[in-house]
Amino acid sequence: MAIAPQSINPVAGNQSATSAFLRNMTLEITPRQIEKLPLIAQNAASGTHVFVALVDPSHLDDQIAAMGEIRKSGLEPVPHIPARFVRDEDDLKRRVERLAKSGDVTRYLVLGGGAPEPIGDYHCALQLMETGVFEANGAKALGVAGHPEGNADISRVHGEAVLMQALTEKQAYIRDAGLEGFIATQFLFEAQPVAVWARNLRENGIDLPALIGIPGPASIKTLARYAAVCGVGNSARFIRKQALNITKLLSVSTPDKFIDDLADIHSTSPELKVVGPHMYPFGGFDKLFDWLSSYPR
Repeated sequence: MAIAPQSINPVAGNQSATSAFLRNMTLEITPRQIEKLPLIAQNAASGTHVFVALVDPSHLDDQIAAMGEIRKSGLEPVPHIPARFVRDEDDLKRRVERLAKSGDVTRYLVLGGGAPEPIGDYHCALQLMETGVFEANGAKALGVAGHPEGNADISRVHGEAVLMQALTEKQAYIRDAGLEGFIATQFLFEAQPVAVWARNLRENGIDLPALIGIPGPASIKTLARYAAVCGVGNSARFIRKQALNITKLLSVSTPDKFIDDLADIHSTSPELKVVGPHMYPFGGFDKLFDWLSSYPR
């Protein structure tokens, strides 16, 4: 079935908490991984949201082309729009128009982006939102980034309060524009920080539903590499320490406990709006779908 990050699916009948949680699974790919789309379409539910990251501004044309391929495959394309990769408002208008035309895109993940310096006028997601370009091109939902274990680039300079204020302002804009909103988080490796973070959001008036970033099955070596680049919290440090053990380096880690713990939060604390897993296929799509097909529900 189609994934609806704006909704919370209760556990019904004999359906397990894990099954209910996994029913809201979304996926993240890069434009260069579009060659895996037949495998994704074969294994993912119709309407599954497929997020297409943009980690290099030179891959924009590939990202735009991917929108049409994803839509034709019966899946829902959700492009990343990193503010620091947008030159000016005209660039944003052209980009969003092309994305909407290519894949009938109505949902966007609007980010600051990880580049040290912007290539143009924008450095944060709210600046892109405030142009009104998304709703002018038929957007129905805007997503924003979440960081359950903090964002070192921001926190070290400005403090954690700035992250909360930014989410508050983005939620306000999304509501005022009459759009749906959601949060998609950076990946991490354990559920406890998610529960603390989500409760903190709700206590501060932020009630956007959250998709939680989860690394798919991958070797400890692979996970440690990604954690070194992107991971900033205790769980990422734990994975990096695991990689120091040569006997574990090539062993495959699967997120079974993480999924089960998040599913428990989803079913027992619906007020936290932890609605589904946002899967990062670091170990490849074959490993991901093999694991999902055999995972006990």
